[in-house]
Amino acid sequence: MSVDLEKLSLKELKDLQSKIAKEIANFETRKKKQALLELEEKARQLGFSLAELTGAATIRKRAPAVAKYANPADSSDTWSGRGRKPRWFVAALAAGKTPDDLSV
Repeated sequence: MSVDLEKLSLKELKDLQSKIAKEIANFETRKKKQALLELEEKARQLGFSLAELTGAATIRKRAPAVAKYANPADSSDTWSGRGRKPRWFVAALAAGKTPDDLSV
């Protein structure tokens, strides 16, 4: 395939560039899928799953945070102590309360 690039307009060159970038991405995606299928098949032949061999099966999820503090005005409004302090917590501290006073 021979294309005379000098005869193409700027728009045609940019369109060609875009098409080439898309085809490169598609090619890489196809190759990755093919490699993954081959690896999964080889692992299956050996009696394992690919996730077992790569450690993907051992991903830990973080447990939800337990509430440590409760809003004195509304006990259903709680805070775990992680992240940004809620306004009610900051206001209570400014009013002279201690974190122990607000603990659940």
